[in-house]
Amino acid sequence: MGRTSDARNKILEAAATLLEQRGYSALGVAEICSTAGVPKGSFYYFFESKQALALTVIDEHWAAQRQQWVELLGSDLDPLRRLRDLFEATEEVQRTGQQKAGVVTGCLFGNLALELSTQADEIRGRLQEIFDAQIDLIEQVVVEAKERGQAGPSVDARDAARSIVAQIEGRALLAKLLNDPAQLEALWRNCLDLLQVPAQERSALS
Repeated sequence: MGRTSDARNKILEAAATLLEQRGYSALGVAEICSTAGVPKGSFYYFFESKQALALTVIDEHWAAQRQQWVELLGSDLDPLRRLRDLFEATEEVQRTGQQKAGVVTGCLFGNLALELSTQADEIRGRLQEIFDAQIDLIEQVVVEAKERGQAGPSVDARDAARSIVAQIEGRALLAKLLNDPAQLEALWRNCLDLLQVPAQERSALS
């Protein structure tokens, strides 16, 4: 039992790395198994297809990321400080990835969404659910910021949360393109403008 579980973990780890570095379409089962160091038969013992494997990688990646987001956005700090912590953690993920892989790999979800926007409906649907969940988490923080007077009263919390998620993805894409995690530093400044944060609140946060 331990050996079969180990083989599954090796396949998932190899697939996660390859999906981040090379994408979905160009990736084959044989390459995944070779990278994982397991026979091809082991792949089909655990996964019925490459798509099934990709969905599992996506779900496991989101489980880990969601835990981090919930911890950061659900802390006892002020709402805006929580958002800033999220942005800084996102940048740090890209810096760590760059150190590990030699290049910035960007966001797995964003990469796959761009690649598979007109195909693989099941994967596209799962990614949409994840982005919606991210928007939900950020919307709660924006609502609290408005209630505390830290965000402009005319700000639409849902639309602002959607824009913040879009900015995270866009900045991650730029970081990947330019191989520069510092592209994510603009998230905080853009967020302050987007949420119409009053000058006195900005001064308190600086």
